[in-house]
Amino acid sequence: MNPLCFCDDIPENSARGFEINDNSLFVVHYQKQFFVYLNRCPHMGVELNWSPDQFLTVDSNLIQCSTHGALFLIENGECVYGPCNGQSLQALDFQIVDKQIHVADITKK
Repeated sequence: MNPLCFCDDIPENSARGFEINDNSLFVVHYQKQFFVYLNRCPHMGVELNWSPDQFLTVDSNLIQCSTHGALFLIENGECVYGPCNGQSLQALDFQIVDKQIHVADITKK
C-alpha cells in the first residue's frame, strides 16, 4: 500500500490528484466517503482533470472528463453521459489507516 495523504487533506465535496509510480490517480471525498480512481477516461485514455485537482462538476455531484465532457457517478465511476456511456472509471483498492489514505499498487489495464 502506498500512502497518499491524510483524510483531512481533502475537504468534503472535492477531489485531489496524485502521481504514484508514473500513474495518475485521484481521490474524491463525497458524502463522508472516499473514492479512488485511476485518472484515465475510458473513452480515449486521457486524464480527466482540466487543471490540478479539478475533477468534479461545478455542483460537485459528478466526475467530469475535461476532454469530451463525459460525466461519471462518484460512487462507482460509471459513465452516465458522454462518448463512454455505460463504461466505468477504474476504481483502485485503498485503505484508511490512522486517518491516512493508502492505495494499493496500481496495475494498468
